[in-house]
Amino acid sequence: MVLRSYWKCRLKGSCSPGWMRPGLVAVFWFGVIQLVCGAGAVGEVKSVVQKEAEFDMTYNDTVTSVNQTIYSFNHTISRNKTEGVRVTVDVMQQHLESPILFVVRQKQAVMSFQLPLILRGLYQRKYPYKHVGRTLCQPPTLAASETQYFFVDVSTLSSQGTNYQLRVSRVESFTLQTDKKFSFTASPSQPQFFKYVFPEGVDTVIVKVNSDVNFPCSVMSVQDIQCPVYDLDNNVAFIGMYQTMTKKGAITVQKKDFPSNSFYVVVVVKTEDEACGGPLRFYPLRPDELIDAGNRTKDLDVVVSPAIDSEKYWMGVLFCSGIFLSFYVLTLLVTCVENKRMKMKEKFENKPDMSPAETGKIPAFPYEYGSFADNGSTLSSEAITDSATSTDNNYGYLGKEPFKRRPFLGHHHGVAVRIERSLDSIARSRQESLSSVEEDDYDTLDDIDSDKNIVRTKKYLCVADLARKDKRVLSKKYQIYFWNIATIAVFYALPVIQLVITYQTVVNVTGNQDICYYNFLCAHPLGALSAFNNILSNLGYVLLGLLFLFIVLKRDVAHKRALDRNNLNALECGIPKHFGVYYAMGTALMMEGLLSACYHVCPNYTNFQFDTSFMYMIAGLCMLKLYQKRHPDINASAYTAYACLAAVIFFSVLGVVFGKGNMVFWIVFSVIHILATLFLSTQLYYMGRWRLDSGVLRRIVYVLYTDCIRQCSGPMYIDRMVLLVMGNIVNWSLAAYGLIERPNDFASYLLAIAICNLLLYFAFYIIMKLRSGERIKCLPLVCILFTAVVWGFALYFFFQGLSTWQKTPAESREHNRDCILLSFFDDHDIWHFLSSIAMFGSFLVLLTMDDDLDTIQRDKIYVF
Repeated sequence: MVLRSYWKCRLKGSCSPGWMRPGLVAVFWFGVIQLVCGAGAVGEVKSVVQKEAEFDMTYNDTVTSVNQTIYSFNHTISRNKTEGVRVTVDVMQQHLESPILFVVRQKQAVMSFQLPLILRGLYQRKYPYKHVGRTLCQPPTLAASETQYFFVDVSTLSSQGTNYQLRVSRVESFTLQTDKKFSFTASPSQPQFFKYVFPEGVDTVIVKVNSDVNFPCSVMSVQDIQCPVYDLDNNVAFIGMYQTMTKKGAITVQKKDFPSNSFYVVVVVKTEDEACGGPLRFYPLRPDELIDAGNRTKDLDVVVSPAIDSEKYWMGVLFCSGIFLSFYVLTLLVTCVENKRMKMKEKFENKPDMSPAETGKIPAFPYEYGSFADNGSTLSSEAITDSATSTDNNYGYLGKEPFKRRPFLGHHHGVAVRIERSLDSIARSRQESLSSVEEDDYDTLDDIDSDKNIVRTKKYLCVADLARKDKRVLSKKYQIYFWNIATIAVFYALPVIQLVITYQTVVNVTGNQDICYYNFLCAHPLGALSAFNNILSNLGYVLLGLLFLFIVLKRDVAHKRALDRNNLNALECGIPKHFGVYYAMGTALMMEGLLSACYHVCPNYTNFQFDTSFMYMIAGLCMLKLYQKRHPDINASAYTAYACLAAVIFFSVLGVVFGKGNMVFWIVFSVIHILATLFLSTQLYYMGRWRLDSGVLRRIVYVLYTDCIRQCSGPMYIDRMVLLVMGNIVNWSLAAYGLIERPNDFASYLLAIAICNLLLYFAFYIIMKLRSGERIKCLPLVCILFTAVVWGFALYFFFQGLSTWQKTPAESREHNRDCILLSFFDDHDIWHFLSSIAMFGSFLVLLTMDDDLDTIQRDKIYVF
């Protein structure tokens, strides 16, 4: 208190020297001595030296625990021009007792780092760096011109002198220019960042960073203009958007996300390459051992280019919509032409001078003269009547008294008399069946089961043999396909949509661009979506799936009207028409578009199942429909079919999660694949007329002995055997490939199995159809040729591989390419366009392929 009062008096000039008494002087000097001695008790007295420093000069100095150096810098900044300031320091000595601490004090920021700089890698490995270069944060200024000061403090706790070098320089190219490439060098201890200001009229830009070498692994980041700038490997992910990169990196930046209309582009080289798929080479022997990372300098270049404007978005939307809406117009035109042709045909056939027999309205009745005489047996008249009765009794229903009110159409060599008798018999049988329409009422009788064995094991089968069940029962049975898939779609799609919204939210909040595997060079954002173009291109699946449903509905209505008119062609001719599976196929195509769009909200390996689940459905339904065409009575029920497809999706999930490099999984899957192939082959060969029980091995041995050893006889059903042998060769080959190669993309491998089997069966069906003397009409032939060409182009774009989640995100970005269509769509978008058109064409082929049989009696249509 005395000293304080004394100094106050001295400042005011009101104290005289006489006021100081000798006792007080003694107290004052005693206090000073105590302070000095106290400091000496703790350590030596520190000396602080402040130097006026200049830019672009190298300072070689020594620092100890007793001396601290402060370098003072000043520079003039302006509002319209930003200059970067870079601080570079080096340590001359190899071994240091204590690190040197550098603190850079600015007006609105403080940055500190030590030398050697210790950066950590995986498993707490430590990498020391003795050469450090850091760029100072440059906060914006409101004044037109302002002089700012900053200080560099150098200190250490080491008692030994440590030599260092300090250099502060200006970064002339600190602000990036639009469409101008800038090259630079970076390392883990020498990160780089630059500033970019949005020009007038530009709302979105793409920041591209490229390098000629894959490694060392690096990170590019986009951060707001604020201090501090996070530019080290251990903190670059704290704010902003960031992604790892090897050769390529690209981030789309929107002006609305940066209030200052500017941002920093930060490039950091990582201490290890594991995040980019590189090797992990260093394994420390001791926990605290420092590891020399070697030379991890990387040459890079950066360019900022304007992204597309709103006009390109509208062009992309209109182009995509126009392509698929044109199919609606084309379908309408074809429908009008077809209706006009049918009316002309009906008008020609209904001329009075032509007899009904000549017009073809009374086709030759099934089994009238015996069917398939090459079977080696001729049916008796009683068997013919029973067969015809059974066929119509179980296949069609036309209402009350279906044939009693039909006028007599005249005699033609006795044919009309026999037809009338047969139709009366059919009508009576149908009336007797009105009491029950349950399928099981017929199948549970032992004598009927025996009849199945007789009919289905004939050497040559016709469609009439496998179309004997009540049409109402089968119609309900196959309508379940549609209702089941609609239910599955709702329960599957809702959680998927919720999940992908969460994915997109996480990406937007965290800024981690490694979560989603986009084609970053052609990813156009819209709202919260990061790649709107990849989502929009899936519109074709939805629109064409809906169009296919309309086409099927039109055919369904026309067929029902024909049945209401008691049209014999609709009743007794052609392939039995069941539209339930077609409805399911159209719904599956629409759901494929929806779920593919959901997958492309944030594509990665965890949600790839969204994109493939309904592909499995489509492949399975197409195979079922091909089989159902000529086997309507013995096709799988909806419950069995969807249960099998659920098992496929279950294995798909297991393969994605556990299949990568897991030999045990691949062995189990290959065994199940082969056993399932053998089981299905046996089921198809014997038309379901075999039993899987304890005696199956004994029966197999007996068949092999009698047919191969006792007497060498060929297979009874040669055509079926050819198909099944080819199918087994293909499936066994695929199983062997999977077991040997063990591909990482198990979902695509499983889809390839389904597609190969579908193509094999489809080719077999076409060949057998032509071999049986049937023909393909003009419309399905055009669809086949058009679809084959479109599939070829679609697969070309599919295999371009713009990204792959089988690799790390950085490696995936090496496959990224620029947009190729309207500056909006990339190769994968064109795959979406073409594959949706090809699938729609494939569905039309299945729908129209057997139109040539609509006037052919079912006992004249072969089963294969």
